[in-house]
This record gives sequence, C-alpha cells and structure tokens, in this order.
Amino acid sequence: MSLESNKIFAAILSSALLIMVISIVSEGVFHEEDHKPSFTIEVATDDGAEEVVEEGPSLAELLQTADAGKGERQFAKCKSCHTVEKGGKDGTGPHLYGVIGRGIGEVDGFGYSGALSGQDGMWTYEKLNEWLASPKNTFPGTSMAFAGIRKDEQRADLIAYLRTFNDNPPPLPEVVAEEEPAAEESTDAAADAAEGAVEEEAHH
Repeated sequence: MSLESNKIFAAILSSALLIMVISIVSEGVFHEEDHKPSFTIEVATDDGAEEVVEEGPSLAELLQTADAGKGERQFAKCKSCHTVEKGGKDGTGPHLYGVIGRGIGEVDGFGYSGALSGQDGMWTYEKLNEWLASPKNTFPGTSMAFAGIRKDEQRADLIAYLRTFNDNPPPLPEVVAEEEPAAEESTDAAADAAEGAVEEEAHH
C-alpha cells in the first residue's frame, strides 16, 4: 500500500507542477502591462470651453525696440537675391530700397511671378511681416523659395533694418493700449454699492 500511495502522491505532485508551469508560461505570454504614455496631448473639449492662449508682443510693440543692427545679420539670408542700396540693381529678387510703403509687385522692369504681379496694396509693416514669416502662405504660388523667419523678434529686426533704406519711411505703427474691461468695473462697482447698502440696513 505504501508503494501504491507513493505513486499516487507522485502523480498528483507532477500534475500540480505541470499546471503551475503552464500557468506561469501563459502569464508571461498573455499578460498585458499598463503602460503610461510618455507624453500627454491636450485636446479641445466639446463643452464650449475656450483655451486661453497667451499672445506675445504685437508687431507695433516689437518695432519700438527692434535692433536694425541685428536685422542686418538677418538680411544675410536675403542678400544673395536682393540689394538694399539706393540705385541697387535687381537680382533674382527685386531691389528692396524703399520697399516699405511701395506697391506690391511695382518695381519697373522686374519680372514678377503671377502671384505678385497682379496684387493690389502696399508693402506695409504688417504685410511685410506676414511675408517674411511665410512667403508661400502670404501669396500662394510665389516663386520665392525662402521658407520664412519663424521668430517675431527677428522679423522685427529685419524690418527695422530695411526701414533704414528709405528716403521717407512711413511712421512706425502705433502701439494700441489695451482697454480696461469697463463692463466688469461697472459690475464690481454695483456689487460694492449693493453690499454697502445691505451692511447699512443691517445696522438700523
């Protein structure tokens, strides 16, 4: 009986070990770990809330302190195609003397692409800033291959430099002061007055 019992016990133990091994292997193959994303992407919600985006200084503010010396270094990106000196010749691009305040596509004798030749309007500070940020987005179809200058301050510096090459440069755009929210002030004043009236009534 003892030998038979040992055989039965051994068979049970072997079965238990086999089940344990199968369980461990299955755990390793099919177990899924919870992975946290390496970064979080914020998306707009559908509850009508608006994301508050902080805006930097306006072009008018940047031009007040723009550095034409730094702008000259930015112009190194342009000088292979453009000249700025008075009486300078056109290159791959038109000369840029007096460009601020000049009509778009109005340099006599220069062969503009169709994207600019039929344009109305002037090269204002704002339009020039837009163009320097992305020519292809300002006038789609332009033949100018320049990718643009991403930083606002660098564009302002370059515009300040170009402004020095002008017999009569237009005045810089005025900085518009932000208006105080008058409606909120009126509401606050009314609330203070109502609170004062309640306190006065309570003392009687």
